[in-house]
Amino acid sequence: MAHRVYGELMRYAHDLKTERKMHLQEGRKAQQYLDMCWKQMDNSKKKFERECREAEKAQQSYERLDNDTNATKADVEKAKQQLNLRTHMADENKNEYAAQLQNFNGEQHKHFYVVIPQIYKQLQEMDERRTIKLSECYRGFADSERKVIPIISKCLEGMILAAKSVDERRDSQMVVDSFKSGFEPPGDFPFEDYSQHIYRTISDGTISASKQDSGKVDAKTTVGKAKGKLWLFGKKPKGPAVEDFSHLPPEQRRKKLQQRIDELNRELQKESDQKDALNKMKDVYEKNPQMGDPGSLQPKLAETMNNIDRLRMEIHKNEAWLSEVEGKTGGRGDRRHSSDINHLVTQGRESPEGSYTDDANQEVRGPPQQHSHHSEFDDEFEDDDPLPAIGHCKAIYPFDGHNEGTLAMKEGEVLYIIEEDKGDGWTRARRQNGEEGYVPTSYIDVTLEKNSKGAVTYI
Repeated sequence: MAHRVYGELMRYAHDLKTERKMHLQEGRKAQQYLDMCWKQMDNSKKKFERECREAEKAQQSYERLDNDTNATKADVEKAKQQLNLRTHMADENKNEYAAQLQNFNGEQHKHFYVVIPQIYKQLQEMDERRTIKLSECYRGFADSERKVIPIISKCLEGMILAAKSVDERRDSQMVVDSFKSGFEPPGDFPFEDYSQHIYRTISDGTISASKQDSGKVDAKTTVGKAKGKLWLFGKKPKGPAVEDFSHLPPEQRRKKLQQRIDELNRELQKESDQKDALNKMKDVYEKNPQMGDPGSLQPKLAETMNNIDRLRMEIHKNEAWLSEVEGKTGGRGDRRHSSDINHLVTQGRESPEGSYTDDANQEVRGPPQQHSHHSEFDDEFEDDDPLPAIGHCKAIYPFDGHNEGTLAMKEGEVLYIIEEDKGDGWTRARRQNGEEGYVPTSYIDVTLEKNSKGAVTYI
């Protein structure tokens, strides 16, 4: 349809426009020629009229002098010569006027009976050809539509079948398997007896005695602003990605490590194949020196061996991290059981960034929490809706966004601004699909909404 109908129609319209312009130009030239003939005839007519008046005046002057008895013979003869001259000029202008009139009448007849009808006939033929071409294009358009309708119907049937075959349980399970964190829910918080300073005489078997150890819990580990919230209901942790993926939840970390090990194994296999090929080529060169120098392959062999050693070390290191993650996953049930005894373990070994760690000293990081019970309650049930947009921006340069917490963008892409630059050179932005992250302020053109109710900066 695009090539045979639309493209052909556009080309033919251009040709028709050129042809029509040529015919109209011919009509203008014919009209200009006729106007020129009329001007020549009119000028000769006016000149003939003027010479006739001059001849009439000369005749009157001659008659007056001829009847005057006081006029000399020389004056009369002079007037007679003047009359003959004017009469001769009038006759010549009469003949010229008659010739120009005859020529104009002939050109006018030719203009209105030959030239103009011919131009109109050409325009009519052109319009008839245009009509025929339009009919052919309409027919081609209909044929194209008729051919593509079965394909569209087949596509629609395929969409209907695909819609009927949707398995919501399988799809949701795929999402769960892809994004599950592997974290266990935190254990119960132990009872903290604050009355031990009042009843000091109570025996060691009471709750107060068991509080000697658990009562020393830092206020940072209280329920306020629990750092173990899942990303779905809390803010996604910020921070740079690390090599061992320790910033990810255990299950996601295991998947990432396994994926990297598979990639390293494929690279190792490629390097091994290349080493075997180089060794074979070296043997051929040693047996047939005329084919090449075996020593020329030594640098490439050394480089390949270094790459193989490096890849083996990387695989070993990642396998160690994977074993560590799998070991933690297997022993997580014991850690949960011990949470009833040691209050520090009740945090589920989650760092504020959402990573899993066995180091109790690293469990609580970030600013200390308020000791007010009302503040802790409000923070625990804070509104985790997405921040409102306070403006928009357009990317001036592309940004890859490899670091964790950053947002990749293409040149010319439009994003929503949800947090202004705080002086560190980064602006928090969001895509239309909800993906958030930080982008360099110098890479974007920012437009803020002055009357936006959401123009509040969150830290």
